[in-house]
Amino acid sequence: MKIKKLILSLFIGFLALFFLIWGVNNYVTSTTQDQLFDTVSQIPHTKVGLVLGTAKTLNNGQSNYYFTFRIEAAVQLYQAGKIDFIVVSGDNGYANYNEPKDMEEALIERGIPKDHIYLDYAGFRTLDSVYRMKAIFNEDSFTIISQPFHNERAIYIANHLGLETIGFNAKDVTRTYGFKTLLREKFARVKVVLDHLVNKKPKYLGPQILIGEGLKQEKVE
Repeated sequence: MKIKKLILSLFIGFLALFFLIWGVNNYVTSTTQDQLFDTVSQIPHTKVGLVLGTAKTLNNGQSNYYFTFRIEAAVQLYQAGKIDFIVVSGDNGYANYNEPKDMEEALIERGIPKDHIYLDYAGFRTLDSVYRMKAIFNEDSFTIISQPFHNERAIYIANHLGLETIGFNAKDVTRTYGFKTLLREKFARVKVVLDHLVNKKPKYLGPQILIGEGLKQEKVE
């Protein structure tokens, strides 16, 4: 009897966990769809585009398509006049690993002016990247640039923080290529909800940076 009760308890617990993950994921998706755009022609203009960080290369040394496609998406928006400045936010937590710098270099290679790119070295998590746009860069309305699944979570975070954001969906990867990432995403969304319940803050803040302020001063002078 004890074994049967244990099995039954484990089964009920598994079902509860499954429906929790399913419910949270569907809620995040359904509440952000109206803020996502797939085409450059349809997306409204905002002053700043936030590119969410990821590694430039995979562990095996091959190019990371998530990185490549996000850079391409940011360039498309900038060249179309849909954004005026770009913030690249990512992890620079240890030596020889610098997501923001890699993104900056990739953007410059594609013709984006260096003085229109701002680096956020403390974007260790999506929460940090979104939160710091207001706390550090003084921007409460901006475009988030990443793959669709990532944009959904980022915009959900922004909505919770009272920010006005839209997302531009970079080209996605195949399901086979992104299987592990999509699986992690299911649990990442649950963690986002838990972060909101405890009012989670970024690991680091810092002094404010006013985007475009230096360029305005140069024009006046």
